[in-house]
This record gives sequence, structure tokens and C-alpha cells, in this order.
Amino acid sequence: MLDQVVDTGRYPLTEVDSAEWKGVISQVRAELAETGCCVLTDFVRPEWEETLRREGAEIAPRAHYDVETVNVYNIAVDDDLPADHPGRVEFQRGNAFVARDLVPEEAIIHRLYTSAPFQRFVADCFGLERVHELADPLSGLCLNVVRPGMEHPWHFDTNEFTVSMLTQSPDAGGVFEYCPGIRSEEAENFDDVRDVLDGRGGSLVRRLTLRPRDLQLFKGRFSLHRVSPVEGGTARHSAIFAYSERPGVIGSVSRTEQLFGRVLPVHLEAGRAVRGDLLLD
Repeated sequence: MLDQVVDTGRYPLTEVDSAEWKGVISQVRAELAETGCCVLTDFVRPEWEETLRREGAEIAPRAHYDVETVNVYNIAVDDDLPADHPGRVEFQRGNAFVARDLVPEEAIIHRLYTSAPFQRFVADCFGLERVHELADPLSGLCLNVVRPGMEHPWHFDTNEFTVSMLTQSPDAGGVFEYCPGIRSEEAENFDDVRDVLDGRGGSLVRRLTLRPRDLQLFKGRFSLHRVSPVEGGTARHSAIFAYSERPGVIGSVSRTEQLFGRVLPVHLEAGRAVRGDLLLD
């Protein structure tokens, strides 16, 4: 499947430790170290673009859709927060997610997500010994849907690294914007975050117009990011491949309910997810 779907001439996923493999890995790691983001263009072969788009479009109506009031930390606004705290800035989030259990196993994104060579490649790109599929039956792999007029507002990820692929471009808008390394494990840097939210932090923001078939590797735990409002009549679809450095990861009840509108017994049994730092989210 990989040789058919992935351009293995440029990205030799099955030739581990070859000179070509090491060259790609070196390039990715350098870009991640510099900006926290790397885009591997034309990762999927062009003849599969329409299949990729069609498969996403067919499952997009299964997305849980809800408009919520959120902040960048996905936490409740606390009366104890100072008046100028960035957690007090609220946004309307109108994006939606198709859960993993609604993605057909034969879909390209599902086959990539579960591919051992693909997982090895992702792990090497981030300098990890290995990555594990989430044990969570809903959030391990999902399709993100941003409808026209909606956006995915500024936020931080709960995972240190994110792997994604656009499967359908909007007519206009839907630009990926991010602020690399705006915070760290040791420092929230609230002033910089607030400047971006208030429109004063333009020098901190980078912009990417992603294309279908490109693979995006991103360190979203420490980089504030968003998808700008989608314009025109076509929704923006992107697959999110969620992995973890440790096995058995299950999402929290509150976060799962927020994203997918439902929880399963496994979420109720898992309790609160363990974090590796003390950041707000």
C-alpha cells in the first residue's frame, strides 16, 4: 500500500536507515528544531488526490458539530484569573470532528495511520524511539471539518507533536497560522500570547497555505496556532493522526465529550489523562 499511495521515491518509508531515509529525517528534524513545523510536499501520489478527497467528503457528514465558546487553553474562564490574562479571551469554535470508529478501515488515512512503516517514519522524524496508536477508540485518528464561515480559533495542543494531512481545500481562507515556540515547559509567556490574541503580535505569527496530499509534522504543545475562517462554499477537511510516546493513552471524559459529543465505557474507566508538564492545557 505504501509504495502505491506514498511517493516512496522522495520519502523512502520502507528503506529504513538508507542514505535517502537519513536525508529526509535530517531535513525534517532541522525544520522542526527551527520552527516547530515541517511540511512534506506531495507525500501522497497525485493520482490518489481525488480518492483522498472523496473518502473524506463521504465521512464528513458524520462529524460531531457544535459551536462552543472556548479560549486558547480549552479551560473554563476562571474568576481568579487577572483581567489581562489571555485565558479570558473567548472565541467561537465551530469546527467538527469525525471519530476514528466512523472512519472506514479501507480509507487511505486509516491505512496510513495503522501502517508500521509510517509509524516508524513519524517516530524518527520527531526523534522518538517509537510512537503508539492511541488506545482511545474515538480520538486516535479523526477527520477535522471546518465549514464555510467557521474557523478553528487560536489554541494549544495537548500532545507535544501532531501529524496531519489536508484532504480537501476550501475555496479561500482556512490558512494555518502558528507562533513557533511561543511558550515552553518552563514558561507560559502570557504577555506574548495576549499580544497575538489582541492583534499586536504579528511578528510572532507564521502562515502556511497547506495543500491536499502534503504531510504536516507539527509541535503544537508549545506553538499557539489556528485555522483562519474558511471562505466560499467548500469546507476544509484534514486528517489528524494522533500518536503517543506511551501505549494505552485514553482521552479524558470532558475533552472527549467536547470533541465527539459522546463517550464510551473506556473513557469512564480511564479517569484523567496524565500530563508531562504543568502548563494550563
